[in-house]
Amino acid sequence: MNVHRMAARSSWRALAAAALVAFSASAHAQFSGNVVRIGILNDQSGMYAYMGGSGSVAAARMAVEDMGGSINGTPVEVIAADHQNKADVGSVIARRWFDEQGVDAVADVPVSSVALAVQEIARKANRVALMMGTTSDLTGKACAPYSTQWADDTYSLATATAKAVVAQGGKTWFFVTADYAFGHAMERDATAVIKASGGTVVGSVRHPLNTTDLSSFLLQAQASKAQVVALANAGTDLINALKQAAEFGLVSGGQKAVGILMFATDVDSLGLAATQNALLAEGFYWDQSESSRAFSKRFMAKTGKMPTKEHAAVYASVAHYLKAVRQAGSDDAAAVSRAMHATPVDYFGRAGSIRPDGRVIYPLSLYRVKTPAESKYAWDYYAEVQRVEGKDAFRPEGEGGCPLTAKPQ
Repeated sequence: MNVHRMAARSSWRALAAAALVAFSASAHAQFSGNVVRIGILNDQSGMYAYMGGSGSVAAARMAVEDMGGSINGTPVEVIAADHQNKADVGSVIARRWFDEQGVDAVADVPVSSVALAVQEIARKANRVALMMGTTSDLTGKACAPYSTQWADDTYSLATATAKAVVAQGGKTWFFVTADYAFGHAMERDATAVIKASGGTVVGSVRHPLNTTDLSSFLLQAQASKAQVVALANAGTDLINALKQAAEFGLVSGGQKAVGILMFATDVDSLGLAATQNALLAEGFYWDQSESSRAFSKRFMAKTGKMPTKEHAAVYASVAHYLKAVRQAGSDDAAAVSRAMHATPVDYFGRAGSIRPDGRVIYPLSLYRVKTPAESKYAWDYYAEVQRVEGKDAFRPEGEGGCPLTAKPQ
């Protein structure tokens, strides 16, 4: 071979290799710290751990696996911490993650008071927040430009549940409410729906978080003679309230106990005999579609338990975030947020989208808990009463006071 030609080829190969290295370096330079790092912040050991906890970490890692574990050659890492259901603890962790540990996105964050605090920290740090906190204020007055809310919120749960119960004749209501941001927002949003539907709230009482003895609160509800006793709480508070309501004869005495925020795991814990015919609204039920069944089967194989709707929402949010990171070619919060808002959401076979206020919109279903005789196999707990489209379930855009969205006409 001609010496000059060999030299030319050698030079071309050297230039090509240099260009490849430069391209690779440029690609990696779009990702801070050469890693995409996601922090799962939730209750790992307390009253809400079974709803999220380690299961949320597993769900996030499933989403990472489905992306191949990396984006454009940059690894994706999931870390986790326990916020102990305390806003100050969650705030300290979030600041450390953003300032010292290079976390690009914080995800999960149940317990509304913690979620509101962490979302504000993420706003100031210009980081992405994928929130499961239930208060509708997250996409209202507290909305943030790089934050999205994936869990069904107090407005949607109240709309789907309270409207149906009033329509069935439950006209007078009494609230037993957990005394923190979630409970307050749930009572507020449900009260508005009840009144708009022709019902009346005759009274309410608030109990401390994580209270084992709810007898005095339930006796006040019983004495009110309200047709419906609404439990604006969750987790073990809800389970304890339902158990004690049955013990005091509240339901057998003719009143209806309604758990506005119930999980399939709550039904499993209490049993169908104690929860049969209760109404609840959810955006995810493991047996609602082929997509949800496939996810639930994988989750069960990894964790040994059935996923809650919180686990499902964590998976969906992290998967959507990573698709946006890949599309943007960067972990820059502004670029990723634009891609997230522009990309349709796949919520386990149900089409969704993200509004300017950060509210993720998807259809909900109103379910009735089956009777023991109706249940045919393990975890066969819900019968769908009706589908509620996202536009009808969630608060209309512009009504929550979020400055990022359009004002109502």
